[in-house]
Amino acid sequence: MTKVVYKVVQHDGGWAYRLGDVYSETFPTHSDALQAARIVAAEQQVGGEPEEISWQDEKGVWHAEYSDGGDRPEAEVVDGDDEEQSEKRQA
Repeated sequence: MTKVVYKVVQHDGGWAYRLGDVYSETFPTHSDALQAARIVAAEQQVGGEPEEISWQDEKGVWHAEYSDGGDRPEAEVVDGDDEEQSEKRQA
């Protein structure tokens, strides 16, 4: 099973959540960004109806495949603020 990790971080004068190198919109508070990340992570795990899907890979090639709607990734939210505090305590 695939796992995705959303990380809450300071970004662009506020707070955002990040998946890999992609940032969400900027939120005014840490709490707002953390709440949004938790919502997105929960929605990421909701299955859907079976359907044909198409997607483009990194080389620009389009693919078509059947999705049964149940193959959803495990999603986790990591609060970057908590992670930084933990690292400082360990140092």
